[in-house]
Amino acid sequence: MDSSGYSPEIEQQLAAAARICDRRETRLTSLRRQVLALVLDTERPATAYDLLDRLREHHKGAAPPTIYRALDFLLEQGLIHKVERLSAYVGCIQHGHGHKHLAEGDSVHHAAQFLICRQCGAVLELEDAVIGSAIGDAARRVGFRPLASTIEIEGLCARCAA
Repeated sequence: MDSSGYSPEIEQQLAAAARICDRRETRLTSLRRQVLALVLDTERPATAYDLLDRLREHHKGAAPPTIYRALDFLLEQGLIHKVERLSAYVGCIQHGHGHKHLAEGDSVHHAAQFLICRQCGAVLELEDAVIGSAIGDAARRVGFRPLASTIEIEGLCARCAA
């Protein structure tokens, strides 16, 4: 851990997020950065109120609108995802360098895909371009212009299924 209390990996992800925001001419304020760090520093998807409780350790007066505004910004920038089924948030860059859109480009996910374990609550994000393309192609065939989609599949993770 460094002086901020976060691992070097999370610090690298925060630095990448700051560069993304700079390129987009948006501001990753210290509060937004701290909320992103809290999301990235959580092993399981975190609810807004979980994050608020943790944020209050450093910002005593933080209220629900504070956390929701920060989460909305992070969602808009593609730095986190909301897992609708759990009403919780996961970091989009927490899985390493596989997220090319965050490491190299400025576009956000258009077809986020999540596998949710019903037993332990683990969430695995997939990045299967074939699935995303199939959804986009099917939508366009009926005249629909997709802007974003989220696919959530419930089941058992490999560890729980064993």
